[in-house]
Amino acid sequence: MFSTFNFSGEGVGVELNADMRAITNPSFLIHHHYYHPSLASAVLRSLRHRLPVFSPSLIRVRAQSTSTSTSHAELDNVRTGRSGSLASPPTHLDVTQKIDVNPPKGTRDFPPEEMRLRNWLFQNFREVSQLFGFEEVDFPVLETEALFIRKAGEEIRDQLYCFEDRGNRRVALRPELTPSLARLVIQKGKSVSLPLKWFAIGQCWRYERMTRGRRREHYQWNMDIIGVPHVTAEAELISSVITFFKRIGITSSDVGFKVSSRKVLQEVLRRYSIPESLFGRVCVIIDKLEKIPIDDIKKELMSVELSEDAVEELLQILSVKSLTKLEEKLGSSVEALADLKQLFSLAEKYGYSDWIQFDASIVRGLAYYTGIVFEGFDREGKLRAICGGGRYDRLLSTFGGDDIPACGFGFAAKGKGTYARTQPQVQNIVCSLDQDLQGAASSVAARLREKGQSVDLVLENKPLKWVFKRAARVNAQRLIIVGSTEWQKGMVSVKILSSGEQYEIKFSELE
Repeated sequence: MFSTFNFSGEGVGVELNADMRAITNPSFLIHHHYYHPSLASAVLRSLRHRLPVFSPSLIRVRAQSTSTSTSHAELDNVRTGRSGSLASPPTHLDVTQKIDVNPPKGTRDFPPEEMRLRNWLFQNFREVSQLFGFEEVDFPVLETEALFIRKAGEEIRDQLYCFEDRGNRRVALRPELTPSLARLVIQKGKSVSLPLKWFAIGQCWRYERMTRGRRREHYQWNMDIIGVPHVTAEAELISSVITFFKRIGITSSDVGFKVSSRKVLQEVLRRYSIPESLFGRVCVIIDKLEKIPIDDIKKELMSVELSEDAVEELLQILSVKSLTKLEEKLGSSVEALADLKQLFSLAEKYGYSDWIQFDASIVRGLAYYTGIVFEGFDREGKLRAICGGGRYDRLLSTFGGDDIPACGFGFAAKGKGTYARTQPQVQNIVCSLDQDLQGAASSVAARLREKGQSVDLVLENKPLKWVFKRAARVNAQRLIIVGSTEWQKGMVSVKILSSGEQYEIKFSELE
């Protein structure tokens, strides 16, 4: 029934025939002794030499069969011990391999101290979003690949984690949230009333070169307004991000916003009769300013059919840092100028004009932006763009839907040490002074939890010195001690850890 078994180790290649396999796995021999006694006896009689000895950790097994009807299924069952198998797995091939304890490159773990920081950050994201009247949504981490490759030339196409699933469908881990948002808006259609004010906090993936504070997976906060064509929407979004910064103690001397409009770039290209089809590719190149040498920028621009004069004019416009100079170069009738003036006027009304500044070089790298764009930046220059967004009035049509005016931003929550550290905190720590009172301590903890209080219950019989150290580490407000004498009277001891005040109280009155 079975022919040979190929074993290979490091620098070793040996073929063992069926008699050696029988000895190596007794359960295999027992099975054939029961069903094929003559074969089993023949196998035993055929042994002439000792088995070669291999270290189990160096052995890999591959089974071959001459029978087309039973061999693969039977051998698989014998080897793997699957449900319904005839024999258990061979014990000598059980290998415990030491795994790499680090997460995959570009990803990270969240131990308690990091998870507290993340929760604190997400809580602030949610509270600010709700303060501005936004509703929370979410989308699958896994999306159809086509959702992210509608626009050629975008850097993001080369950064996708994409693959073919078992249904032969091309899928990708989402690199951003906006396309998923657009898909959901199209799906909902007229069943939702405009304007929509939605926010999301989700994990995103990009296979890109890692730099300081930049990994291949990160969490992102998005806020989007769907259905408002006016600059009032962008002003509201910038106000929400600034409100977040203020809540966590960051000021306009720490962070600023660079603002421009895609329409500025469109106007320059129109004057040089550059086709509209090249607009997205030019934006991607311009977005590399300050990332690669200016000579490389010029070469890339000329490679997409821009003349040398057009490149020089474009770079001059992109160096402009004030609306007054922009008006001098483009004229007062340009639509982009009117939008930008209105935005800066609204910034004064909101009270955040000291946070924003005009910078014509800001275009954003994603091809779907159509109007005002903005980026949050670190004034010390230590970090890349902290957040960014803008108007994308024509995104939905790229997915087959009807265009609806829209704008939004993405805020990537990444980079260690960017925000203040948070400390663990529980309201109570409960311990018993005797192992026999562990059940009583559990009753105390259960009562407090029913009243909505957080409790760290000491689960072992520990000395008070250990308990006090534990209380300090978790920043407990109260220590509740269950002692034998007090418990017999229906009482517990309470110590207020901030003041040192200590008293006894009836268990039934514990709040």
